[in-house]
Amino acid sequence: MPLVTLTGISKQFDNGVTALSRLDLRVRSGEFLSLLGPSGCGKSTALRLIAGLEEPTSGRIEWAKGAKGAQGRPSIGFVFQDPTLMPWASVESNVFLPLRLQGSSFRDATSRVGEALALVGLADFKAAMPRELSGGMRMRVSIARALVTRPSLLLMDEPFAALDEITRFKLNDDLMRLQQEMGCTVVFVTHSIYESAYLSTRIAVMAARPGRVIAEIGIDKALPRQEHFRREPAYLEACGKASDALHGAMHPKDHM
Repeated sequence: MPLVTLTGISKQFDNGVTALSRLDLRVRSGEFLSLLGPSGCGKSTALRLIAGLEEPTSGRIEWAKGAKGAQGRPSIGFVFQDPTLMPWASVESNVFLPLRLQGSSFRDATSRVGEALALVGLADFKAAMPRELSGGMRMRVSIARALVTRPSLLLMDEPFAALDEITRFKLNDDLMRLQQEMGCTVVFVTHSIYESAYLSTRIAVMAARPGRVIAEIGIDKALPRQEHFRREPAYLEACGKASDALHGAMHPKDHM
């Protein structure tokens, strides 16, 4: 069943740029969906619309009735490309921030914060400052901060793009494990064919601006996956299909 459905979505900014045009997308409950496309195709804009950080110029966004929270949306966690941590605050305080904004006291939130840090493998670093952490560890803190509210929908905007390949692979594996443990739905923005094929149960390929979905690729392999999946026929087939679709995304007139 769809958790959220985007129908005929267009988004034009005040500077005249049309980021999205006639975007149709369904996000199914419990899936790991990757939005794959060239830079500037509106992937991040689509994510921000789902999060309610932007409003569409036209079209509609419909949430499943049972998923609606106080704001008309389910609980949502958002992980940005940059960790955006408070440099003057400890790891523990950074993770506590969403709960503090909800009105929780630090004392009441201690167990939740500890649980989130344990999930990302940073329980022993709660007193550390961001400057003392590697890039991968800072991203783990950002993920813990998104998970501390126990969201049913996790939105991730190219979170691993700036990391080295070894760290990226490790966080890919950890993310799949977390998604299974949390039982949440993930929408993951990436421009990497290989990352999308490894992580996703479904890939939505978007055309160059103005963005819209031009292909969807299902991957019939249960999560979480192991390193050897990168050598399996299902992975290689998904990479091939995604590559072909991405080539089409660079030539959108072929898909009008």
